[in-house]
Amino acid sequence: MNRKLRMGMLGGGEGAFIGAIHRFAAQADGQIELVCGAFSSDPTKSLNSGRKLHLADNRIYPSYQEMIEQEAKLPADERMDFLSIVTPNHVHFEPAMMALDKGFHVLIEKPITLSLKEAEQLNAKLEETGLLLALAHTYTGYPMVKEAKSIVENGVLGKITKVFVNYHQGWLSTLLEEEGNKQAAWRTDPSKSGICGAMGDIGVHAFNLAEYISGLQVSHISAQLNTVVDGRRLDDDGMVMLKFGEGASGMLTACQVAAGEENNLSIKIYGEKGGLEWHQMEPNTLLLKFTDKPMQVLRAGQAYLSPAASHNSRTPEGHPEGYLEAFGNIYLNFAAAISSRLGQAESRIDQPEFEGIEAGLRGMLFIEKVVESHFSELKWIRLSP
Repeated sequence: MNRKLRMGMLGGGEGAFIGAIHRFAAQADGQIELVCGAFSSDPTKSLNSGRKLHLADNRIYPSYQEMIEQEAKLPADERMDFLSIVTPNHVHFEPAMMALDKGFHVLIEKPITLSLKEAEQLNAKLEETGLLLALAHTYTGYPMVKEAKSIVENGVLGKITKVFVNYHQGWLSTLLEEEGNKQAAWRTDPSKSGICGAMGDIGVHAFNLAEYISGLQVSHISAQLNTVVDGRRLDDDGMVMLKFGEGASGMLTACQVAAGEENNLSIKIYGEKGGLEWHQMEPNTLLLKFTDKPMQVLRAGQAYLSPAASHNSRTPEGHPEGYLEAFGNIYLNFAAAISSRLGQAESRIDQPEFEGIEAGLRGMLFIEKVVESHFSELKWIRLSP
């Protein structure tokens, strides 16, 4: 039977930023409906949030434990199909493990867990259950990021030699966490965010994008972390030199105290034949540069794009697609994979592609090794074989 997939949500209640983004993304293509949620650790707030989303009171839960337990008891044609976890980092691991134990697929915000050890346990649980997990690395959902990946895979640039990736923000240029800002408070609290601040929040996005587009894995790093704002408990700035397994090298910077910057994520990848350049704040444009011919400007929505870019586009050329649509592509691809498991009608996504547990493990390894490198006297720290 062909039907919408049923989603439960953990977190994302009143006052949350990312929950509304996830709900929009999940429902953008008509493949998913929100059927239940535990939207806050405060039961009253969770109930109020769920009612505003027009959910029945008996599908609005005071805790994730009760939600997962009660949903598992419902008939197969009523219970949620998967759980979307949109909480701060410290409330990722236990709900994900419990959901998998009860037979539910999981979509989870990044970084995947609070520690590499937790990510490894989550990986073991996935192998045990055979269920699906998607990781919300938003920027991999952009059509022109898919195009960049396809260009590299097809050898257009030749052997990759250099990767530069930067993510710069300015919103934490002051001690915002002491001014009642909820987002700043948990992101700068080691008990909730983990051992990294900026490098764990946005640096892991940059790291993921570098490996995703280049198709290479970072083998060694040399990192420096900085805490620029007095009184802050975690890093708000940092840089990492990168060595890749096939001889390429690069540089990654992550900064949340670049005053005046918004979400300035950019990547440049160079090979023996040419290079490419993409900027998140101008996401529908991809630049291709060569030594022996003029620069090419590729645009989203055009017929000349790869199947991967086309499958993840919704609008004709000249109609911008951005952050919300990129988020939507993660849900669209994840829904296609789940629907295939259920034997439902084929999606317009021929080959569903999304980041999962492997990217989650790589991200946590990166975070822990960055901290190790920062405190080490060694020039290089090994990240992978």
